[in-house]
Formats: sequence, C-alpha cells, structure tokens
Amino acid sequence: MNLTSDTCPDGADMRMIVELVWGHQLAEYRFGAGHPMRPERFTLAVELARAWGVLGHVRVVEPRSATGDELALVHTGAYIDRVKYLSDHPGKADGSFGLGLGDTPAFSGLHDAASRVTGATIEALEAVISGRATRSFNPAGGMHHAHRDHASGFCVYNDCAVAIECAIRAHEGLRVAYVDIDAHHGDGVEAVFFDRGDVLTASVHESGRYLFPGTGSRTRDGSGPGAGLAVNVPLEPYAGDAEYLEALEEVVCPAVREFAPDVILAQLGADSHEGDPLTHLGVTVPGFIACVHRLVDLADDVCAGRLAATGGGGYQPFTAVPVMWARALAVIADAPVPDDMPAGWDEVVERARNSVGGENA
Repeated sequence: MNLTSDTCPDGADMRMIVELVWGHQLAEYRFGAGHPMRPERFTLAVELARAWGVLGHVRVVEPRSATGDELALVHTGAYIDRVKYLSDHPGKADGSFGLGLGDTPAFSGLHDAASRVTGATIEALEAVISGRATRSFNPAGGMHHAHRDHASGFCVYNDCAVAIECAIRAHEGLRVAYVDIDAHHGDGVEAVFFDRGDVLTASVHESGRYLFPGTGSRTRDGSGPGAGLAVNVPLEPYAGDAEYLEALEEVVCPAVREFAPDVILAQLGADSHEGDPLTHLGVTVPGFIACVHRLVDLADDVCAGRLAATGGGGYQPFTAVPVMWARALAVIADAPVPDDMPAGWDEVVERARNSVGGENA
C-alpha cells in the first residue's frame, strides 16, 4: 500500500497534527486495591502534560469503544462472552480464560473498560493511516499480553493486535511494523501475527529467563509468510540506556527499514525504568526518552512520519511513569518540555494517591 503525505497547494508540508486519544473514562480499567497496574500512571501523565503546556500542541480526541465485530477479529467468541459475563458477575471468576484472582482479576464493568481502551488504540492508529494526524498517542493502551482466547499479565483485550487487524482489513495491502519497548516481551501481539507477512513485530525486553511471560527468545522469529518478521531482543537484567538504544539501532531499526512499513505502532511500556518494582532493568528517564526520539526518527525515515503509540507496563504510577509518558507525548508532538516539575505537582500527586478508597501504594 502506498500512502502519501498531505501537502499544501504550494508543495510545502502541512502543519503536523498530533492526536492524543484521551478521556477520563479510560481510567475505569482498574483492577482494584493493591493491584500494581493503576490508571493513575496515565491519568497523571496527561495532567503533567497539561501542566507543562504540552496539550497545547496536540488535538485531544475522545476515545470510543471497540465493537464486538472488531474484538472478534482477534479474540474468540467464547472468550469475549466470558469477559462480558464476568463484567456482570465478577465474583464468579474462577481462573478460566485467564480471568481470576491472580494477575488479571475480574471486576464490574470489565468488558466496557477493556473495550474502550481497545477502541482508543483503534482510533489512534486509524488517525495516522487516514491522514487525519501524523502521530498519535493512547497512553492507556499497550495491553500486549492478551491472547486470542485468554487474558494474561493484566491484559484483557489486546488493543494493539485488534487495532492492527482493523487497519489491515480497512486498508488493502497495508504493512504495519509493531515496535515494543516494554520490559516484558510483547507475546500476545507476536502470537497473533507470527505467521503473517504483512506485520512485523519487534520487541526489546528483559529476557524471559528472568521475567514474565518467559518468551521472546531470538530464535523464535516467525513462521511461514512471517518467517523472520518476529524480531526479539532479550536483554539481561540491569541492562540500561546503552543496551536499549543499541538494540534499537543495531537490530530493530534495520529490520523495520527492510520491512518498509506504511505505519509504525509503538508500545512505550515504562517498566524498563531502573526503579520499577516488577522488573530488573536499568533504563533512566532520559534513556527512555532517547528511545522515543529514535522511534519518531525511524517513522520519519521509513513511513513519512506515521507513528501511533500506546502506553503499556509501568508500575511506579506516582513517580517515574507519568514523567516518562508526559515527556514521550512532548517528543511525539515536537513540543518543548521544562526540566523542572510544575508548581504544586506534589499536591496533585498526593491527591491522586488518596483518591480511590484510601489506596496509598
């Protein structure tokens, strides 16, 4: 598929438009007290971006919910039915279909919350493919562990895989590169497209020898038409900025260039940070932002700047993660970001800590 950049009548490039797909209802994806995945990691990121003036450089778009037909492009009917049932009867969760009292517990409204996160990523990707925007960001997305028939690793519906499949169905011949820099291997997305020739999946992550989900070896690289299109760079514990950037420069970027996609969907998980409580990597905030810069440059090089991005993992919801994603949005929007935190930010964070049932984690 050959997509072309929009241009002004005189041949000059049109002003770049960046969309933030955002609404407070995305925070309804909440597993409850004590669970490490808290929506404050992205709600605070948006608040910080607002305080820094970054939202003045983007167009905010309300999220929509994915339809049943869209979800069914990736997930089985039996699994979707189970999610719907447990949305009304969360107490009936027994671990089947990956939904229970462990990593991914059921909660009231589960289906609606997960469908909305998925619809937001569908909108973010469609925005850049259609030409409505050059770049986009859904900080609530990136649920890359969900599989066709079961939940996994805090992920119910795989918004990235559903968005990619929707885009390919809507745009004949579309080629998509999915690049995942989360500390955990993007196993769910890889599994959906493992034998496909129209999607490249690339994941830089902590080695599965040490970290969930235990997959993502270099030797598992696709099959059939997808042979060679599942690119994995497993890193040893305590790998940091230099190792992440080297993985992008030496492995991921060349693979994406050779694949020549029409668009890049990037999963910007923030759990590679050196202080994350669930992982063992050593990436700093500046190192993470350098990776985001590199992905933006890669999109400029290979697909006329078309880049859609999501959030992902990140389990320091009141400290590192909001800073990482607010600054990532600034990079995506070509907006300046002050080095200093805005006045009164500590009070904003403290209110967020205490806003839901006295949770202070």
